[in-house]
Formats: sequence, structure tokens, C-alpha cells
Amino acid sequence: MSKYKQPQTSSETIIEAEKIAKANQQAGQTKAQTKLIAQGIQKGINQYKKQQKIKSREKDRQRKKQLQSTQNTSTTVECKTPTKQHWLPWLLLLLTWLGIGLYFTT
Repeated sequence: MSKYKQPQTSSETIIEAEKIAKANQQAGQTKAQTKLIAQGIQKGINQYKKQQKIKSREKDRQRKKQLQSTQNTSTTVECKTPTKQHWLPWLLLLLTWLGIGLYFTT
């Protein structure tokens, strides 16, 4: 007995597989043969759907990783403090002190 349950085939898939099998039916082909072909088409459709789900999951994982990495990068940029100090405020402060000192000495 399998550990995992096989997913049930949807009625839409069954109907679609039967339509395709009937459309491609050869002359002299029995109903049993057509039914077997329809089952094969069903399996193919189910396998295709599984592959698409896997691909979409992978794309979603990559998108989430990319979003997470961009968020990490943006938070890193925001947290950085400027290390370069500008000389203009210090020069103005020095000139102000010199001006006050000269004012009081004269």
C-alpha cells in the first residue's frame, strides 16, 4: 500500500481526455482501446499538471528568495550611517567662536 494517496483525477480532465481520444479514434478501433487511450491521455494530463505545479513552486521560491534578499539589502543600506564628516559645519563653528572671542577681547 502506498504511503501517499494518489490524487483524484478531476472530471474535467476525464472529459477532456475522452474528447481527445474520440477525436483521434482510428477506423476499426474498439471502445476498450479508445478507453485505454483516454486513460493514457489522462495520465499525461495529470503528469503535465504535476510538472507545472513543481515549476510554479520553484518560481515562487525563487521570487521569495529574491524578495528576501532585496529586503535584506535595503535594510542594510538604511542602517548605514554616514562616516564622512563634512568640514563646513566645523569651519563655521570655529569662525563663530573666533568672532565671539574677538568681540569680547576688544
